Amino acid sequence: MKPETIKRALLVALASLVTLAGCHSFKKENVQPPTPLAKDFKPTLQVTRLWRTSVGDGAGTSGARLRPTVVDGVLYAASTDGKLVALDAASGKNLWSKSSRTHGWFGWGDKKRKDAQYAGGPAVSGDLLAVGTLDGHVYAVNAKDGSPRWDVEVSGEVLASPVIVGDMVVARTGDGRVYALDAATGQRRWVYDQGTVPLLSLRGNGSLLAANGVLFFGSDDGKLVALRQDNGAKLWEQKLASGEGRTEIDRLNDADGAILLDGSTLYGTAYHGNLAAVDGPSGRPLWTRPFSSFESPAVNDHAVYGVDDASVVWAFDKNGGADMWKNDALKYRWLTGPAVQGNYVVVGDLEGYVHWLQTGDGALAARERLSKKAIRAQPLVVGDTVYVEDVEGRIGAYRLSAH
Repeated sequence: MKPETIKRALLVALASLVTLAGCHSFKKENVQPPTPLAKDFKPTLQVTRLWRTSVGDGAGTSGARLRPTVVDGVLYAASTDGKLVALDAASGKNLWSKSSRTHGWFGWGDKKRKDAQYAGGPAVSGDLLAVGTLDGHVYAVNAKDGSPRWDVEVSGEVLASPVIVGDMVVARTGDGRVYALDAATGQRRWVYDQGTVPLLSLRGNGSLLAANGVLFFGSDDGKLVALRQDNGAKLWEQKLASGEGRTEIDRLNDADGAILLDGSTLYGTAYHGNLAAVDGPSGRPLWTRPFSSFESPAVNDHAVYGVDDASVVWAFDKNGGADMWKNDALKYRWLTGPAVQGNYVVVGDLEGYVHWLQTGDGALAARERLSKKAIRAQPLVVGDTVYVEDVEGRIGAYRLSAH
C-alpha cells in the first residue's frame, strides 16, 4: 500500500469530530459535549446580515475547509460537487456559475465525466482563478466567466487554496509536496518534496503564504518551512512542535493553520505544540509559548488571536507572547480559526453560529446563526464585511454597527 494511501486511511479530522477513517466510527460518548450557549445573552453589538446564498453542496462530508475569496469586489467560491461561482460581494448577486458536469434531463449527466471535487477554495489574481481538488488536480479557469484554461494532475489531494505569485500557481498536496505550475499553461516549473510524512496526521493543510520571493507553510511534522519562490529550494525550517508523546495520538504535531506575516515577523501554531513568532528573513525564533491548535491564528496591531484544541479563544501580546485574555464560554464548540473585524474577533462553530468577541477583553459581544450546519473554514474579513461559509455551502455576509 502506498504511503499516501496509508496516511489517508489514518487521517484524523479533529475539527469536524471525524474518525480514523477505515478504523471505527467516532462515538458521541468519546467527545466532550459543546458548551451550551447562554440563553440570557444580551448583545452589545448590532450585526446586520447583508445577504445569504448557497454554492452547490459546499464541503459536504469531505472534511475540506472551503473558504471563499474576494478580489476587486467579487466573491469567488467552490464546492466539492464541482460548482464554481462568482458573486457580487456587496449584494450576493450571481455574476457567473459553472459546473464541472453538464447535467441533462432529471439530473442525468455525462457519467464518464466526474464532478471536480474542489477543495480549499479558489485563488484569484487578475483574470486567473486556480483551485485544487480532493482527487489530486489543479484547475485554472478564466476569473471573468469561468471558462476553462488548463487542468494538471498532482500527486495527492489539494486541501488548501493555491497561491498565485507572479506567473506561477503554487499548490501543496497532502503527501508533503509543493508544486509550482506555469500560470499560463500549467506546465510544472518545480516540485518541493518534504520526503517522509507522518503516517498519522490531522487532515488538513494551511494555505501557502507568499512574500518577498519566499513561500512559507506549516508542515505535517510540525515545522514552519521557507522555500525560495523561484526554484523551490528550502531556505530554512523552524520547529513549532516536538512530536513527542507516549502514543501515536500524543505525537500528532501538525502545523495545519495558515502562517501569518506581520511586518517582518511570522506567526504560526501547531497541534500539541506552540504558538511561535519567527523572524521572516532569517527563520530565527523571536518567542514561543505552549499552545496546541489546528486552526489558523489572526493578528492585529496589538495581539495575536488563536483558538486552541478545546475551542478556547485566546489573545496574546504580539511582542512576547504573554497572555492578554482567554474566553472559554465557547469551549468544545469546535470553533473555526479567528478573524479580526474591526474591534472584534469573529469565529464560527459546529452548530452554524457566528460569534463576535471584543478584542480588548474577549467578552462576547454578538452572535448570529448562519445555518444549523457546522462552520469549519475561518471567516474572511474584507473591509467592513465578514464572509462566513458552512459545510453545506451556505455563505453569509455580515456588517457591524455599535449600539
